[in-house]
Amino acid sequence: MQSCSLLLTAPSCASCSPIWRRWRKSISSSIKLGYNMGVRLVDEFLAKSNVSRCVDFRETAEVIAKVGFKMFLGVTASVTNWDSEGTTCSLILEDNPLVDFVELPDTCQGLHYCNILSGVVRGALEMVSMKAEVTWLRDMLRGDDVFELQVKLLKQIPEEYPYKDDE
Repeated sequence: MQSCSLLLTAPSCASCSPIWRRWRKSISSSIKLGYNMGVRLVDEFLAKSNVSRCVDFRETAEVIAKVGFKMFLGVTASVTNWDSEGTTCSLILEDNPLVDFVELPDTCQGLHYCNILSGVVRGALEMVSMKAEVTWLRDMLRGDDVFELQVKLLKQIPEEYPYKDDE
């Protein structure tokens, strides 16, 4: 478990700073990278977690926060701030191993260093038939008290099978 979080922390080392400088210029690159990771992590998550199929978005958010983050980052998140329709919530991280060795200089205050996590969550949700928008609301690197990701379900994607059962 710790090896996963250390592996994800590795890009924050000094030898990788040129990569982060390039990402600063194109924040969408980190979101896209995270999205691609999320798409692939779902398979590993389903194979190792023994979690049964979630019935709705609320349950899916809880599983991501309690099981997914624990499995891949070694931390758990809390799910709060549900809207009345049950389509928008916040994932609150009080600890984030991706920023253990990171300080943002004043010139990078517009950067959401952990955008990769928003991409991971969005990609993972899409693989389980949920189109979502994931944005950062609060960030400890910017002086906030916690890391807060807002997850908004845009639509449930109907599952399509490439074959018919009756053939």
